[in-house]
Amino acid sequence: MHDKSMTKPGFIARKKGQSTLRIKHGSAVVPIYHGKVHDRDRYTVAFHLNGRRVRRTFGTLERAKSEAMLVARRIQSGMASTNDISPAQRECYLAVDRLASSFNIPAVAAMDEYARCRNLLGEVPLMVAVQEFVRRTKGMTLGVKVPDIVPEMIEAKKQDQLSSSYLSQLAITARRFAEAFPDEINSIGSGDIDRWLRGLGGSPVTRNSIHRCIKVLFSFAKSRGYLPRSEATAAEMLQLAKVGETVTEIFQPHEVQKLLEACPAHLLGFVAIGAFAGLRVAEIGRLEWSAVDLDRRIIMLRADQAKTASRRIVPITSNLETWLRRLTRRGLVAQGSKTGVEVTALAKKLGIKWPHNGLRHSFISYRIAEIKDAARVALEAGNSPEIIFKHYRELVTEDEAREWFSITPPEGWVPPPSGKRHYSPRRKRAEAGHLRCATNFSVLP
Repeated sequence: MHDKSMTKPGFIARKKGQSTLRIKHGSAVVPIYHGKVHDRDRYTVAFHLNGRRVRRTFGTLERAKSEAMLVARRIQSGMASTNDISPAQRECYLAVDRLASSFNIPAVAAMDEYARCRNLLGEVPLMVAVQEFVRRTKGMTLGVKVPDIVPEMIEAKKQDQLSSSYLSQLAITARRFAEAFPDEINSIGSGDIDRWLRGLGGSPVTRNSIHRCIKVLFSFAKSRGYLPRSEATAAEMLQLAKVGETVTEIFQPHEVQKLLEACPAHLLGFVAIGAFAGLRVAEIGRLEWSAVDLDRRIIMLRADQAKTASRRIVPITSNLETWLRRLTRRGLVAQGSKTGVEVTALAKKLGIKWPHNGLRHSFISYRIAEIKDAARVALEAGNSPEIIFKHYRELVTEDEAREWFSITPPEGWVPPPSGKRHYSPRRKRAEAGHLRCATNFSVLP
């Protein structure tokens, strides 16, 4: 507080008309005089108010300067003669000004920001909101944008040695999302993601596939400290699209028998393993014959080959072994990137309808009917017992299952010769020195 709002002339010893400091704002100048009262320094701000000379004395120069600047500003704006403030109000302003100056912002700007925060918060005290923000963001790196996270995530997933097909799908989806949301990831809400997904069009199944990739991106951001660790991410809070009941279509035993007998050697392994071991198309595409152990009657899928990114051992049924022993087993099982296209074209030529994922769906349906153990079938197929039970139970009878796993080559049967085929560079490298052309396949007893 200032010591006195009005001072007596004799209290300060100084030369008449001599000021210690002059505070200027625009054309307004307010002098500050230095003197002593009872051997203590005193600083007097002198100015005219309503035609009367006013002197205000302070114990420190800084407080006097703040008062002088306030008076000079008000004089310059023409307010000095009509809108004087009380000493208490002046002290409040000076206190606010000192607090604001410690953050290098004007007092008016500080008060404006406070008022806007209170308007947004309503009845919630500002301090409570700040404490909650500090709790949520403790240990977080704020301000990280989606386009900066995507390459970081892709590189981390590559180091985890995930499959190339999974990485490709993840990268395409994440980059597409980053183009739509180039700002900070913690500013994206579940509603934003939902609107974006719906704007892409496509079926609920397609939307859910994209949604799962976005969830991976947000989970990665949380693990790196770009999102609150103690809360569900915006992608996790958004529910998957509801998918209607799907009809699981499968092959009949006579259809697969006909297809297998028509398969040339380079397609036989693909069809037989899909039908009697239930591997996914992508898993067969990555499978090498070295992982097919006919003596132990198991197929060993490495973690980087399986869709679930976990090692899986699939049993080889007796009839599958019979089909596979008719092949030379070197290199990759699926010889070329167009193996699936060739198989479906062959089925069409034979007048056989090709259901989506027909071979895998057929294996699971007949297998659950044969052994009546959803947990065991789920383990073999790399799926959950709930999915097995929901989609594949009671599609076929036990007799039909026995017929399915009794499909074997006719006596003396050999695979038909392969036509001219185009090898991918990967296949060429894998078989360099072993297979010079498709006719090199031989039949084993």
